[in-house]
Amino acid sequence: MLSKEKMKRLNELARKAKKESLNNEEKEEQRLLRDEYLAKFRNHFKKRLENIVFVDENGNEVKKPIQ
Repeated sequence: MLSKEKMKRLNELARKAKKESLNNEEKEEQRLLRDEYLAKFRNHFKKRLENIVFVDENGNEVKKPIQ
């Protein structure tokens, strides 16, 4: 995930955006932080899914590929 500093900054920008408008530099910073956060989240989630193992009715472990 993002570093604590980056998460803190992303949350600050989100709070500020709710109260008032962000300037263009802040909007761009927020977009970049969100993109980085989502990329890391998706990567982490995909790795978690890839580690799921199903067990069939015979007790055999079946690992299904993620598409």
